[in-house]
Amino acid sequence: MNKEYLICEKPWKALLVFAFPMIIGNLFQQLYTMVDTIVVGKYVSENALAAVGACYSLTAVFISIAIGGGIGASVITSRYFGARDYRRMKTSIKTALFVFCILSVTLAVFGWIFSKQMMVWLNTPVAVLDDAILYLKIYFLGLPFLFMYNILSSMFNALGKSKIPLYLLIFSSVFNMVLDVVLVRDYHMGVKGVAVATFIAQGISAVVSAFLLVKEMKNYPASASAGWFDRMEFTTMSKVALPSILQQSTISIGMMLVQSVVNSFGEQVLAGFSAGTRIESLCIVPMMAMGNVMSAYTAQNIGAGRLDRVYKGYKVAYILVGIFALVDAIVVEGFYPQLLQMFLEESQTGIAYNTGVTYTVFIGWFYIFIGLKMITDGLLRGAGYMKWFTIANMVNLGIRVFLSMIFAPIYGVEMVWYAIPIGWLANYLISFVTYLRGTWKRRLVG
Repeated sequence: MNKEYLICEKPWKALLVFAFPMIIGNLFQQLYTMVDTIVVGKYVSENALAAVGACYSLTAVFISIAIGGGIGASVITSRYFGARDYRRMKTSIKTALFVFCILSVTLAVFGWIFSKQMMVWLNTPVAVLDDAILYLKIYFLGLPFLFMYNILSSMFNALGKSKIPLYLLIFSSVFNMVLDVVLVRDYHMGVKGVAVATFIAQGISAVVSAFLLVKEMKNYPASASAGWFDRMEFTTMSKVALPSILQQSTISIGMMLVQSVVNSFGEQVLAGFSAGTRIESLCIVPMMAMGNVMSAYTAQNIGAGRLDRVYKGYKVAYILVGIFALVDAIVVEGFYPQLLQMFLEESQTGIAYNTGVTYTVFIGWFYIFIGLKMITDGLLRGAGYMKWFTIANMVNLGIRVFLSMIFAPIYGVEMVWYAIPIGWLANYLISFVTYLRGTWKRRLVG
């Protein structure tokens, strides 16, 4: 297919062709933490499941920083690609890699040093605290690999090469799965085993991704060589990347703060909530992928001067997320016992299983809200219009944290469930009103 298909093909075809490998890839990316959860839940203990689950919301914040930074940087790269300015395109890629390499090492050192303090601050139950800290420390050792892989994947997506990250994710996810089982079941390494498996799999993916991107860059001739860092490109990129990091992190930061509330209800409730959020993370993969697709699609078409295609693509995205939300609801509401039993055994867990059921059944009806939020946020991000984009996501975060922290201790942990879709809906409404106002068309970055 034409490498410029996002600006040439019919919008529905361009979005689907780009989205499908990204959705499959994101599903496999979820396998990293999901397989960790399944393996320790089945082969170790409920406390081991709770320990990995206690780390999930915190590690998700760092994953979101990597993904958000990559998406934000790729918006600028996509625009240069759409305009066929390959010299600046290469400069933007190198600048992004340089900056995020430094950032990832800094965050890794910070995380290693303060692992215990962060888990204590999140009210992690004492019974699972040591295992949670062990998992987290090994995780932070591999953080630079995680960042490198996600930034490189975003660069491939900016060039319309979404199949390359897909193939790498399939390989690394399957490899991680095999290592998990071997290290935990056969070598009895427990929580340490799943953490080491993830570290090795992500490291291999990052190195191979770097090699492939260097090879891909040879296909784009430039009038002059691109340096490793450009201050102007960094400034332009930051205007999109920083709010994008905030947007991606909003869900994870909200989950982390909310989990500090859930943790206070004990390790069994935490284990059930962890299982439920694993199912949620799978269900929202198509929604998050469509948001990222809309960013690249919007940026490339703006770079090519095709604003009309942005409107058409946005309408198509509504249909697609509606279909995804309907499928999610059917699967979750119809098969939640089977889904939860991947992580928990009903006869063995009691409170944990009931908590997972309550959360999963409730949230399954509201995935349409996050789908609408993601595609609208994606369009604004792709256009570089970040002011109300940022405000919308901060409102989302504020609602989730406020309702959970204030009302859950009074009315029960179920208040955490109610806060999530309310935050998604508020975020969407603010972003949609911003889209209707049309000011994003006159405030493009670059």
